Amino acid sequence: MKLEELKNIRKEKLLAHKRKKREYYLKNKNKEKKVAHDYENDLSDLNFDFKIKEIIKQQKIHVDSRKEKIIKKITQYKKQKQEYYFLNKNKRLEYDKDYREKRKVELKEYRKVYYEKNKKRILEKQKEKRNSNKDN
Repeated sequence: MKLEELKNIRKEKLLAHKRKKREYYLKNKNKEKKVAHDYENDLSDLNFDFKIKEIIKQQKIHVDSRKEKIIKKITQYKKQKQEYYFLNKNKRLEYDKDYREKRKVELKEYRKVYYEKNKKRILEKQKEKRNSNKDN
């Protein structure tokens, strides 16, 4: 085959592809023609409550249909989180220890300033705890 023949074949295939794409686009465009939505009617005082309740029902049906999947994913996530926690416990403890050592002075200063700012609130909480413990 010569170069010109290959170019012509490629050009024809490209044009055929573009025609298919255009037909698909036009077909879908015709399907998607929607009727203009009447918001005045939906948002009027009479229909508004009804529409809201209808939306809530649809959402509840959707959530109920997926309830088992949602619960399964939540339990799976909790297990994964727990495994990760136990696997990396030592690393985290080491990191915390190193962090405290590096920032010892800064943390001490921060705690001092924080306590000074919130002294009244902290003391009130402590008094409340003591009183509640005495009552029990």
